[in-house]
Amino acid sequence: MISGQPARRPVALSAFLLAVMIFVAACGGTDPTATSGTTGGGAATTAATGGATTTTARATTAATTGAATTAATTAAPGAGTGATTTRAATATAAAGGTTARATATTPPVAGAATPTRGTATTARGTAAGAAGAATPNTAIAVTGPLQGEAQTLTGTGATFPQVLYSRWFDEYAKATNVRINYQGTGSSAGKRAIIERTADFAGSDSFMTDQELAQARQRCGDTILHVPTALGGIVATYNLPGVNQALKLDGETLAGIFSGDIKRWNAPQIQQLNPGVNLPNQEIIVVHRSDGSGTTDNFTAYLAAVSDKWKNQVGAGSTVNWPTGIGAQGNQGVAGEIKNNPYSIGYVELAYATQQKLPVAQIKNRAGNFVTPTNEAVTNAAEAFIGEAPEDLRFKPINAPGASSYPITGLTYILVCPNQQDQAKAIALSRMLWWTTHEGQQFNEPLDYARIPASWQVKAEQLIRQIKANGQPVFPQAFPNR
Repeated sequence: MISGQPARRPVALSAFLLAVMIFVAACGGTDPTATSGTTGGGAATTAATGGATTTTARATTAATTGAATTAATTAAPGAGTGATTTRAATATAAAGGTTARATATTPPVAGAATPTRGTATTARGTAAGAAGAATPNTAIAVTGPLQGEAQTLTGTGATFPQVLYSRWFDEYAKATNVRINYQGTGSSAGKRAIIERTADFAGSDSFMTDQELAQARQRCGDTILHVPTALGGIVATYNLPGVNQALKLDGETLAGIFSGDIKRWNAPQIQQLNPGVNLPNQEIIVVHRSDGSGTTDNFTAYLAAVSDKWKNQVGAGSTVNWPTGIGAQGNQGVAGEIKNNPYSIGYVELAYATQQKLPVAQIKNRAGNFVTPTNEAVTNAAEAFIGEAPEDLRFKPINAPGASSYPITGLTYILVCPNQQDQAKAIALSRMLWWTTHEGQQFNEPLDYARIPASWQVKAEQLIRQIKANGQPVFPQAFPNR
């Protein structure tokens, strides 16, 4: 060692090690495949390349407010008994070209994927949330007929969006000459149809369970896509002669009414929330759905979220064992029964109450505010979950935080098998889905539905690109001038 220069060799060694670290990182580096802790992090992004889905990087299991939370993935649930963690390259969003590091865990088929108590419990930063800063692809548009696409499509399912879908498919036929026959049969019937492949697509505002996805996979050969189309407020609507003010109700009181514990309109629980309102001493007539319904699924999930008694005695689902009341088929049937029965109350999507000119109650939200169901309040509820929505968007945006969020909000989907055998129909489905999630959104608000957030439009674009015919992606044929 030369006197006066004792640090030269250590500096050179440090520089060499630093260069090696930079080289390793540039080549992909090493990265832990799983971590656990008390907070969830990371983002999941999925790219559709040639119709295939690529799922990326670190899986993180987190505990939030005492409940375990797991990052979700669009990969099909595996047949194994344990969850598997996937590691791959950084994915690129199909539209808008955004990239994000990802966390993804593929759950077993039997694993529970439903959010707890009406709120999303997946780790923050999933692709659906990470895309929040992404911009929908407006360079692609459905502007007219396309040679080679099917001229008819059939769909069945949810009545929740039927008012909107009727307008959509009328406008779509004018633009493309493609006729779409959609029958409002209820979300449960829609899910059965997509499982059995008796319709080209299904409408549902109740997401498919892991078990239902596994059943559908037997005929589809792939995982059913949940393409978000609209949001709507599920309202408590009533027929109360002589009362002109909007009623105010909270979750516990609603649960008491629909369980039959609160029997008369002037009961103390209702009067306390509506001081100064002359409530009649009349028996309450409860009206509920008689068919399997996504509207019922969301409404009862809300009641279970705010009332432990309801959760333990009745529960939530597309069908429940109602303790009281009369049943009616579809949203339109419930609205009709309420209109024809004084002193009745029920639950429907906002558009049906508007059509029948029925009043709707203000509902007390998590922040303690009474909120009128409006498009803005529904949008506020959806945006509260932007960073928490799971990758496949299978969740219920109910009982949302926020001062102005409406607490009983429903998300409705079009369900479609990505593995099509008929190329003409695959092309027609791709174009129809693109139009409904882009150009068609302009019709939502005038019909009392809220638009899907921009980040969910980006997610819809990714899902649409997964549709294929005989193993080949049809997006290039569906949009040749993109």
